[in-house]
Amino acid sequence: MASPDHHWKGQTDREKLAQEKGYTMRRLTTISAIALASVLAVSLLAAPAGAQTKPAAASADPVLATVNGLPIHMSDVQASATNLPQQLQQLPPDQLFPLLVNQQIDRKALLIAAKKTKLAHDPVVAAAMQRAADEQLENAYIQEQVTPQVTDADVLAVYKKQYVGNPAQQQVDARQILVKTQAEAEAIIDQLNKGADFATLAVKDSIDPGAKDGGELGWFSQNGMIPAFSAAAFALKPGTYTKTPVQSQFGWHVIFCEAKRDVPLDTVKDAIRQDLANDAIKATLAAARSKVKIVVNNPDGTPASAQPEAPPAASPAQ
Repeated sequence: MASPDHHWKGQTDREKLAQEKGYTMRRLTTISAIALASVLAVSLLAAPAGAQTKPAAASADPVLATVNGLPIHMSDVQASATNLPQQLQQLPPDQLFPLLVNQQIDRKALLIAAKKTKLAHDPVVAAAMQRAADEQLENAYIQEQVTPQVTDADVLAVYKKQYVGNPAQQQVDARQILVKTQAEAEAIIDQLNKGADFATLAVKDSIDPGAKDGGELGWFSQNGMIPAFSAAAFALKPGTYTKTPVQSQFGWHVIFCEAKRDVPLDTVKDAIRQDLANDAIKATLAAARSKVKIVVNNPDGTPASAQPEAPPAASPAQ
């Protein structure tokens, strides 16, 4: 199916908004326990051929290694996987798993060595450790507050309210015939009026790259095409075509509407979830600020003349 690359405007407004909001939930790329656990069965980690081993009891969080008796669990390996560079995340599990285990072994060995020193009592190190602990607690609190407000049911409710049956959020499946002049476009419309097949004319006459597919453009939203094209396409009823040519910087278009539909949930659920999370985080921060006394000084430490106000609580998703 041809894609309307030359009409595409790039990211949707909703995608841009999700990126630009100040408070966002960080999406972590994780390796599932099933994917990692499956590596335990491959030959790389299997016992030598012919060896008799007694089956071990299954564990939801097995110990994968120990360092001076300190265990390294599957959950430790999974947690470390979330912070890997993108290129390493693409490695097959049977290659990635040993790297992650060794990383955890290195960290345990370094921790043991560090604890034998007096570094933990160094004021700078102690302050950094406290900041890290505080950040973890803050993040855990936000997660605890936000998660109940970003359920599948919440996402579905927003989808039904904003997208289902909303003409402004619909998608159109269309075909087009693109020609260089208005006269050519009018001649094609005259042939269509006499019963000519749209797809056949697109293959024969259209200069668009999708002509070989009968002018097929596929499904698109209103902001997925240039304004003049979208306005004409979305004004059509399924099974009809434009009775007058549509002009753009690319030439003259004759457009056929195959069908219309609501935007599929799968294509917008991540953006909806992001918006719900953003609103929940803002509300959590506003609630936390409302329960404390805040005094802000000037850079030199003298009292500021005006104190900051708490940000307004986020309104429910519309």
